[in-house]
Amino acid sequence: MNEKGRITIPTDMDVIEDTIKLSEKWGADAVRDCDGTSFPIELKDAGLKVYATYYTTRKDNAWARANPDEIQQMYLMTPLCTASEETLRIPLMKGLYRDMLTPNTRDDITRWWEVVDRSTGEPLPVSHWHYEEQTGEVVIKTVPFHDYTVSFLAYIMWDPVHMYNAIVNQWQGVEHQITFDVRQPKTHAYTLERLKKFIEEHPYVNVLRFTTFFHQFTLVFDELAREKYVDWYGYSASVSPYILEQFEKEAGYPFRPEYIIDQGYYNNQYRIPSREFKDFQAFQRREVRKIVKEMVDITHEYGKEAMMFLGDHWIGTEPFMGEFKEMGLDAVVGSVGNGSTLRLISDIDGVSYTEGRLLPYFFPDTFHEGGDPVKEAKVNWVTARRAILRKPIDRIGYGGYLKLALDFPEFVDYVESVCREFRELYDNIKGCVPYCVKRVAVLNCWGKMRAWGCHMVHHAIYFRQNYSYSGIIEALSGAPYDVRFISFDDLKADPGLLKEIDVLINVGDADTAHTGGEWWCDPEISSLIKQFIYEGGGIIGVGEPCAHQANGHFFQLSNVFGVEEERGFTLGYDKYNWESHSHFITEDIKDRVDFGEGKKNIYALEGTTVLVGTDSSGERDVQLAVNSFGGGRAVYISGLPYSFENSRLLHRAILWSAGDEDSLHQWFSSNYNVDVHAYPENGKYCVVNNTYEPQSTVVYKGDGSSFSLDLDANQILWYEIGG
Repeated sequence: MNEKGRITIPTDMDVIEDTIKLSEKWGADAVRDCDGTSFPIELKDAGLKVYATYYTTRKDNAWARANPDEIQQMYLMTPLCTASEETLRIPLMKGLYRDMLTPNTRDDITRWWEVVDRSTGEPLPVSHWHYEEQTGEVVIKTVPFHDYTVSFLAYIMWDPVHMYNAIVNQWQGVEHQITFDVRQPKTHAYTLERLKKFIEEHPYVNVLRFTTFFHQFTLVFDELAREKYVDWYGYSASVSPYILEQFEKEAGYPFRPEYIIDQGYYNNQYRIPSREFKDFQAFQRREVRKIVKEMVDITHEYGKEAMMFLGDHWIGTEPFMGEFKEMGLDAVVGSVGNGSTLRLISDIDGVSYTEGRLLPYFFPDTFHEGGDPVKEAKVNWVTARRAILRKPIDRIGYGGYLKLALDFPEFVDYVESVCREFRELYDNIKGCVPYCVKRVAVLNCWGKMRAWGCHMVHHAIYFRQNYSYSGIIEALSGAPYDVRFISFDDLKADPGLLKEIDVLINVGDADTAHTGGEWWCDPEISSLIKQFIYEGGGIIGVGEPCAHQANGHFFQLSNVFGVEEERGFTLGYDKYNWESHSHFITEDIKDRVDFGEGKKNIYALEGTTVLVGTDSSGERDVQLAVNSFGGGRAVYISGLPYSFENSRLLHRAILWSAGDEDSLHQWFSSNYNVDVHAYPENGKYCVVNNTYEPQSTVVYKGDGSSFSLDLDANQILWYEIGG
């Protein structure tokens, strides 16, 4: 096993000797700077590959101030206001951090702003409103007791990530970095020359770590400098009149602010995307790709590597779309919060290598007196490791202030073990396709564009309303399946896609992009999926799958799943099917299934097999049920937060729905706290304890033979398949 390599560590001016010592201890072969740190020139000959964090849109306030018309902009909507008279005054900046945002009155506000009567949904004529610069208010001629909002463009006067870092680290007196727009002509030309100058002035740099490119994901702060709204997939900060005029020419129709504002939802990933928004995304991808390619080509001309950080200003790059590889990037690096975010990086095609930045970040919110960075690191590594064993990243690393980590020697020792184990994993499995028992597809409105990011509002941060769904994606990230993400558009374009999968999964709340909403009223779609199941396919629905009120149903595949949701329209129909039954799917459950938030008012149709017919309080609510439909099978689950036990339940559900229970005892552990991963291509398999406690299990090999095994806390053991 290699004792060195595949590890990147941060550095700073005050930890030069410590950086060298730590690189030897952890076996690091690369060093990087971070936001708020500087690379010490003394390390350029230390035998370490040098990454330089490069910002294409900030750290040049002189340029931004000299070209105020090319500062980046974003669309915002005011809070909804009700008119009590025939005139209404709406303050634009209410609830917004004024140091971050400034309304754009330089461009024609009658073209790029919009006042909407939210009682009718219609925009007001520009003759019915005007803006008072002195008071910062839009004055509107109204219909009393109608509701109104104002959609407007604002300049980003403080880069939101720089602002976030300044707040978290309590930077005092720091100059606010202004975000300039690389898409616009003057700044575009200047930026290419600026990049060349940077490379020439830093000849010792091997890798330019672009952080990232041009458009920040949506991140807005309130008047108290608290996070107000965040959407890691948001496009609302990728706009300007210059960009939108280009879009109008390409799209062939006039732009409306509402295409971005989306009633104030800002087209977050839970919204079923409109045609106009999908057109805008496609346009942005093409335009971003052109300029990224220019920067990558310049980087290569100087003999350097170009790495993209999958974060910050990543909007428009969309690494799971086919054209991503056309940018010519050498590498992608991203933050690893769990298995899903690991696969968000490792599944990217078209680059030479991928790198994951493990947690915790070396910031004072974790590294402080009384803090426990070891605990966070252990949780992070265990969750990431399950996904690495399915599809490894090529490198790992850490970021932040190295001096903070050095004050925690137990943490430093633990990370040494992580680095050593990562190299062992990588040496054993890189380049191998792991054993996959089934082909599974997650069906939603986004498909591959949001692969592994389903229900991810804020990277690996989850909420009460979505953790019961994100658990499905997290379980899939470390499980033995060939997983793909497909959209309803994909099925319309190529119905034959369903012949390439064994089990379809639809997970989320009704009328969201994750379940599909009105798509299920398209007879071509619903018939295609019903035929797939009838002819032997499997389907798993979680939450409110295929749900949209129409044609006497809420679950449009209610006869397939054998369950329906009471919406008040069928209260007069008696329901008798509540009794729970034992089943293959629940054989490993020790007590009660954790359905998370679950769902209320789900009832089973006659003939459906109910596995759990009550909620956590004992009320009658079907939480888990199975049904046969023709030659296929369907499983309904009300919710499934991530846990090892729930991952086992999902595994059994996939096998049962595919009609292949006999495959259970192949590369399998009887203890759900322990995983078995096989790599037939290189004749190896491993058994891994996912807990920090000793575990005992029975290990089943691919031929069905088995042996008993005891594992130490977090232990991983490697075997030869023929051994």
